[in-house]
Amino acid sequence: MKNLVWTLLAGLLATPVNAEKITLNNCGFKVDIIHPPERVVSIGQGGTEILYSLGLGDKVVGTGVWFSDVLDKFKGINDKVERLADNEPSFESILNKKPQFVTSQYEWHIGQKGIIATREQFNELNIPTYILPTDCIGKDNTTEGDGTRTQLFSSKLIHKTVRELAQVFDISEKGEALVSELVARENKALETAKSLNLQDASAVFWYSSPEIKADPYVAGQKGAAGYIMKQLSLRNVINSDEEWPTVGWETIARANPSIIVIAKMQRRRFPADDFEKKLEFLGTDPVARQMEAVKKNRVIILDALDMDATIRTINALEAILTKLETFGLAQ
Repeated sequence: MKNLVWTLLAGLLATPVNAEKITLNNCGFKVDIIHPPERVVSIGQGGTEILYSLGLGDKVVGTGVWFSDVLDKFKGINDKVERLADNEPSFESILNKKPQFVTSQYEWHIGQKGIIATREQFNELNIPTYILPTDCIGKDNTTEGDGTRTQLFSSKLIHKTVRELAQVFDISEKGEALVSELVARENKALETAKSLNLQDASAVFWYSSPEIKADPYVAGQKGAAGYIMKQLSLRNVINSDEEWPTVGWETIARANPSIIVIAKMQRRRFPADDFEKKLEFLGTDPVARQMEAVKKNRVIILDALDMDATIRTINALEAILTKLETFGLAQ
């Protein structure tokens, strides 16, 4: 009897008396959080940097899926966090970290057809999972490639992500402070963009290519990069709702974009992940080098993650604005 009493008392002490369960509807999946997690595995640099921005670096015990160097202000924190893999970590390596919560930047990593594991597999082990809303709301991930946007991406999805993660960790005030900072920076950038009064300026965002001379992966109309172009009054020359469709250089050259934005990244999955190879191609390919943007050196190098749906989206707005002011496109 005494052992039974102690077992019951231990169970009561394990759960805070004032704990309030949080339930989130996340990408079609119900997520229950009994108490703020102490151990988190974050799959995807975008989600990891949001956790760092909220001051939660000490809760992150493992990460994976990295494209670029971490933001300078988080280097000290990030150096203390184990990187389980540069690309996709294995299910086993995640479980070995004994996580109480797992976040994923992309649905295809832990979604219905998750290449790492499904959410049900984590759920069977009582490990709540969270996919960033930036990758599922207004987006169909059942299509080939990186999915198709059914609605135009908005920075409000980033704000939703920040607020929900802050709620999970019971730091809502920090979440609101971060959202306010992002909103203020974006509003300032938009005011600057209006003052440029661009007239029919156009752009293409080149992420990578399976082979350097192959059809490139470029930004579609409704993703984060498409949103950036829209906010800056740049016409996207790519008419596709896919996140990153492949489009031939002949088609892009005929559209003759005013500027070309290329991704810089540490990842080396494809030859064109190397931005210097992109630059070399643009300057030597008989079709690409005929574009106005190449001839007039209107090429912008941007961190790959800045083109994606992350808190770095505002970095892209600010960086491109700085370049636009020097390109002679303002009226």
